[in-house]
Amino acid sequence: MEHVYLILRTTLTFFVILVLARILGKKQISQLTYFNYVTGITIGSIAGNIISKSNEPFIDEFLGLVWWCALTGIISFAGLKSGKFRCFVDGEPTIVIKKGALVRKALKSAKLDMDEVSMLLREQSIFSVRDVEYAILETNGSLSVLKKPEKQQATKQDVNAPLTKPNNLPAEIIVDGKLIERNLTEFNLDEGWLMRQLSLQNIHSHQDVLYAELQDDGSIYIMPVEESF
Repeated sequence: MEHVYLILRTTLTFFVILVLARILGKKQISQLTYFNYVTGITIGSIAGNIISKSNEPFIDEFLGLVWWCALTGIISFAGLKSGKFRCFVDGEPTIVIKKGALVRKALKSAKLDMDEVSMLLREQSIFSVRDVEYAILETNGSLSVLKKPEKQQATKQDVNAPLTKPNNLPAEIIVDGKLIERNLTEFNLDEGWLMRQLSLQNIHSHQDVLYAELQDDGSIYIMPVEESF
């Protein structure tokens, strides 16, 4: 009976956290600020206590979990309404490189050393600080970089190349030999059209395709099974 009770507690906690996470929104996952970090750890700790303390009534910790998530939502909403409050909770972005020069005070405040700055730059394929005009440490720990003008890549507008807007976003059509029918329907395509595209590459069944993707210009990219690693 004790094991059944444990399974029920665990199942209930799982679905409660799932619902609360959906209510809190994607920002909790995509932008892990100090506030989001503390919130995530606390929610996990409370949930762990609910599951592990099988000999104690769990209503107190269950209410604590719900109230903690409610507080998170309230604070997030308050941050949307007040910029000052948002800065108090999440902090502010910090300029660590300004006009090509390192800002030592900002680095010290953010507790960043040059090895960490170099690593964050390399993650954006920048291997020298001298290529950077501005670098801003965001509240979620990522680094936003503006290269010096002479180091920036030329755009189509810079070279006066013709501009064409994409017809649609790239979409999966076949994955592991299985049709993604909803994507075909969304773009007003059918299986007959797909088979004609496959036959142009001497492919007679979608089961022989590892991956196929509809491109933004209306063409289709196809990777047969035999070409995969």
